[in-house]
Amino acid sequence: MSRIRVGVVGAGMISQVEHIPNLLRLGELFELVGVADPSRISRQFVTDTHGIANFETIDQLFDQRLDAVVIGSPDPLHHEQVLATLARGLHVFCEKPLCYSLAEIAEIVAARDAARKIMQVGYMKRFDPSYRLALASLPGTSSTLRAVSVEVNDPDAWPFIAHQPYRRGTDIPKDMIAAVAAKQKRQVEDAIGVPGTDLAFRGFTGAYSSALIHDVNAVHGLLDALGVPDGEVVGAQIFANGDGGQGAVKLLDGQALWTMTHLTVPKLADYKERITLFFDDASLELEFPSPWLNHHPTRLTVTTSDGHTLSKKDLRAGYAEAFVEEMRGFWAAIVNGDAVVNPAEHAARDQALLIGLTRRHLATAPFD
Repeated sequence: MSRIRVGVVGAGMISQVEHIPNLLRLGELFELVGVADPSRISRQFVTDTHGIANFETIDQLFDQRLDAVVIGSPDPLHHEQVLATLARGLHVFCEKPLCYSLAEIAEIVAARDAARKIMQVGYMKRFDPSYRLALASLPGTSSTLRAVSVEVNDPDAWPFIAHQPYRRGTDIPKDMIAAVAAKQKRQVEDAIGVPGTDLAFRGFTGAYSSALIHDVNAVHGLLDALGVPDGEVVGAQIFANGDGGQGAVKLLDGQALWTMTHLTVPKLADYKERITLFFDDASLELEFPSPWLNHHPTRLTVTTSDGHTLSKKDLRAGYAEAFVEEMRGFWAAIVNGDAVVNPAEHAARDQALLIGLTRRHLATAPFD
């Protein structure tokens, strides 16, 4: 079995809690060479915890013998770091959002094709066993679809990682933080393409591009399985100081409506995330646990009815962890030539919808 020599860029929460432990767990597939991060606190903590090498810059990591790179750095750095990785002739896995703008994603697609390397985006829900089972268990068709509902109430990670070894990097130079913030502002302005507001900026980078993006990607996969084409944005609001984002998409010329809401509830240590598809005589519901609770199965419920009697069936496809399975998928795409489950084109499709929601919000914007 071929082992891939991989480096990790970014030693923040997602890398410390998920990617680094998971790559080490998959030692028969990956040899973890080291991690790069400007925070000495974070990268040294990773070294002390896992015994792997650490580097201050991505270029120092590139100087090692590598086959691939996993990028878990701040969102505004994804574009330049993915391009730099591909320019080195390395395969790359990058956390979502891949980029804020469609133009930047197009640059990555061109660079990927020129380098002839694998580029996978970190949408782990596509690897959830229950999600995969849902694709094979849809109780209706495009002609009977009536609605798609997405509901997410999220306190963020804090209640679910307190038991995990994690060290926040509090030693990043202020000028570096300011430079990344300025870069993010420019990227968002370029992505939205119309004059924005502070509220729209917070909602686009937070509720939409950092949170709902997972559900948008998952729903796109379910709609593809039904043969339902992309719809039209008909409503959107960013609210709760940017912690909340809502959207509505008309499907099938109004036969069905896709509604979605995300709200960060920072003082409520309870997580709820549901995707529900409603058909004429059936429904399918996926109820996800917090993504930070590994090996907690997503609950899949299929409900059917003849108009008089009701039948509910709970389905379970095992306890495999989606974060681990997406790394198996990355390895299989590189070594076996398997199809990339989450290519950059998926990211472009998802981001186009989120941009559309933000523009719709700005066109109405009663909360600004």
